[in-house]
Amino acid sequence: MERDPPFVLDASLGVINRVEKIGGASSRGENSYGLEIVCKPLFAFEYREVFPDNGWKVYDPILEYRRQGIPNESWRITKINERYELCDTYPAILVVPVNIPDEELKKVASFRSRGRIPVLSWIHPESQATITRCSQPMVGVSGKRSKEDEKYLQSVMDSNAQSHKIFIFDARPSVNAVANKAKGGGYESEDAYQNAELVFLDIHNIHVMRESLRKLKEIVYPNIEETHWLSNLESTHWLEHIKLILAGALRIADKVESGKTSVVVHCSDGWDRTAQLTSLSMLILDGYYRTIRGFEVLVEKEWLSFGHRFQLRVGHGDKNHADADRSPVFLQFIDCVWQMTRQFPTAFEFNDCFLIIILDHLYSCLFGTFLYSSEQQRVKESLPKKTVSLWSYINSQLEDFTNPLYVCYSNHVLYPVASMRHLELWVGYYIRWNPRMKSQEPVHSRYKELLAKRAELQKKVEELQREITNRSTSSSERAGSPAQCVTPVQTVV
Repeated sequence: MERDPPFVLDASLGVINRVEKIGGASSRGENSYGLEIVCKPLFAFEYREVFPDNGWKVYDPILEYRRQGIPNESWRITKINERYELCDTYPAILVVPVNIPDEELKKVASFRSRGRIPVLSWIHPESQATITRCSQPMVGVSGKRSKEDEKYLQSVMDSNAQSHKIFIFDARPSVNAVANKAKGGGYESEDAYQNAELVFLDIHNIHVMRESLRKLKEIVYPNIEETHWLSNLESTHWLEHIKLILAGALRIADKVESGKTSVVVHCSDGWDRTAQLTSLSMLILDGYYRTIRGFEVLVEKEWLSFGHRFQLRVGHGDKNHADADRSPVFLQFIDCVWQMTRQFPTAFEFNDCFLIIILDHLYSCLFGTFLYSSEQQRVKESLPKKTVSLWSYINSQLEDFTNPLYVCYSNHVLYPVASMRHLELWVGYYIRWNPRMKSQEPVHSRYKELLAKRAELQKKVEELQREITNRSTSSSERAGSPAQCVTPVQTVV
């Protein structure tokens, strides 16, 4: 009987935190179990590689808001949270409606879960329609109201002269939002918030997503049951969750782009599903975020600075690896981005390797980028001084992560199809370590070849354009007539 060749992985014992057994429940055959190796988070504080680009300086909030045209007549930059006293999970710099004074912001914060008030994430350059993020209102079972919060959302709506309506997208299933009332939370009443329409997006909570990923791991490693592959994949519900997240982001983006209407996005606390939806909708609307540098800014802004709980969701530095706070929230976001790159292969400057390297180092703890759960904690621990940023590594070798087919359409809005027929499992990520997967030529080597070929062809095109221009000039001079205008050849290689 033919045996599979042994799979050998070299890893220093000094960086390993724990080894877990996976698989077995639905696997068949001799090798029905696999091993999952988790690295120590403190390794980032010992890594001393020096790179020419300082990744900690990739994101400057003032410059990013300036790029969006902020401040303007409707929105202002406030430093009320400079010491993280208004909200300890928000960044120091926030953008709020210009007619809401800082004292009023404190009253709004007292009505929003964890003090996470509605703040601007993105503004449309033409219509001025905005994407605003926050947490759930603390209405409770008694249906409490806050005139300051109602005035605040009215100001958000008034900042957009194109529409006299505002949409509130609640990421949760409606039954979950109702259940949150018993815990003091809840959702906005359309009676209390005039001209507001509430939409539930039916995206499940972190516990459902964690269970879905567990099932997915079982069917892809170490054995794949070919005869029941499709039914096994369907039973994980993984692609259904990806579809709902992508569909929700598409609805938000379409309301802003086509409806010219401002939107407010929240879930329960505004740091999980909210981050997925705002970042994906911004990726759909703004071509800048589809560049390598722009995507780094997007992750820094919507995920890191706005307090996605990386430490709890990934489990950095926590021995209790079965903790109920674990969940693949950021992984789902990257999966949705990958789905979009499949549908629009020329719209993104980065390639698959870029997305995979981000996920690899989400778990590797080699870099300080994803350590801790808020900007306040990272500042307190002096991460930029004590650790290396992942972006330093990536930006020092951009050719490895560049998509050779990329065409820059800066103002082009993408409309991905959020249908099960158009979604697929990311085999290159989820099944790449399966020992039975046939080894293939590394994709990044083909990318380098294509980039070199593109540069060669582009150089040839430029030489031909110069030759055409020179010949036209020479002909005009010989004819003794004024030089005719020669339109240069427009090419995209």
